[in-house]
Amino acid sequence: MAPGGRSVACCAAVLLAAALLLSAPTATEAYDSLDPNGNITIKWDIMQWTPDGYVAVVTMFNYQQFRHIGAPGWQLGWTWAKKEVIWSMVGAQTTEQGDCSKFKGNTPHCCKKDPTLVDLLPGTPYNMQIANCCKAGVINTFNQDPANAASSFQISVGLAGTTNKTVKVPKNFTLKTPGPGYTCGRAIVGRPTKFFTSDGRRATQALMTWNVTCTYSQFLAQKTPSCCVSLSSFYNDTIVNCPTCSCGCQNPTGSNCVNEDSPNLQSAIDGPGKWTGQPLVQCTSHMCPIRIHWHVKLNYKEYWRVKITITNFNFRMNYTQWNLVVQHPNFDNITQLFSFNYKPLTPYGGGINDTAMFWGVKFYNDLLMQAGKLGNVQSELLLRKDSQAFTFEKGWAFPRRVYFNGDNCVMPSPENYPWLPNASPLTKQPLTLPLFVFWVVLATLLAYA
Repeated sequence: MAPGGRSVACCAAVLLAAALLLSAPTATEAYDSLDPNGNITIKWDIMQWTPDGYVAVVTMFNYQQFRHIGAPGWQLGWTWAKKEVIWSMVGAQTTEQGDCSKFKGNTPHCCKKDPTLVDLLPGTPYNMQIANCCKAGVINTFNQDPANAASSFQISVGLAGTTNKTVKVPKNFTLKTPGPGYTCGRAIVGRPTKFFTSDGRRATQALMTWNVTCTYSQFLAQKTPSCCVSLSSFYNDTIVNCPTCSCGCQNPTGSNCVNEDSPNLQSAIDGPGKWTGQPLVQCTSHMCPIRIHWHVKLNYKEYWRVKITITNFNFRMNYTQWNLVVQHPNFDNITQLFSFNYKPLTPYGGGINDTAMFWGVKFYNDLLMQAGKLGNVQSELLLRKDSQAFTFEKGWAFPRRVYFNGDNCVMPSPENYPWLPNASPLTKQPLTLPLFVFWVVLATLLAYA
């Protein structure tokens, strides 16, 4: 090629690389291929006008398939477009009142330009409740618990305008849980919500409605992952532990973790990070709050069995309503499940069923206790073999991806998986080894025939 041609090709390659770099998704992008349409939608319905504003019902709907908001709950914030104040609230409260000194007589509930709201606790007096409130900020997934997949409160807003044309939507919505992770779009005025009577014969509607959509990014939620995966099998003595420093590395002084037998354990649990939800993990090589262990337990002629164990290493957290999402190509043949609930997920459509969601049985193992002897839950899966694809070779029997409470867990490197030894029997059936020897002898005889 002529020098000029090489120069043109080089420039074209540079331009192509630049275009690919600019078009690549950013590190904070919230798209998740296993839940492409997942979001939390905030619906703001104005129900009646008041002398200087309105009364609205605000509801957060969780449309995520496997990510919920757990304890210590949501924190919702925004910035008022004008000089609005909150006169009163039912079902929630602001964290600060702000400066209300200019008001004589009745004092507003909150005068801050950028209020932050939290849910009320269970057991709140009935005159301070509305439907779907007072769950300590916990919002479950619709798959797992549809009755508790929304959270609502009522708010009376003053100095806001009293018509659809004079009311201004708030700006800069934020949703914390209580840490970061969610990014909220702008409020969009839509069709007023309709409400039907119990007999379905009459419909009323909100005076004005706007919606805000918030999406989750694990990159924004935490600097390091929150869970990891370890592997083992019956056909190999090797136990593949979570990769070292999966969720961060231990400080030389051990200041970011604590041992179970430490005399300072309780004071560390009650330390400064308790109320922010900051994990306090048991000192391990992986330093993760949660470890999922996948063990290929048994092999039968037509089935194979897997044991899953979830262990909590976070001294500060009892994981209520936890869930686990696993991707494996044999999940379209799950035959029996022990002690977990199960639902197939089909994120790709087209009849592909390789993703499963698991969660605990209510009042039995739906609460994953904090680090200690009771800090684990486990189950076993029985799967029918797919004659077209099933094999124990090259790590096929291990999961492709694992999520815990919606966060992608760190997997071991594939080259470290427990591999099938060359001399390993293919099944655990009593006749398998004699049959294997028979074929070896037959092959030898034929070779010398």
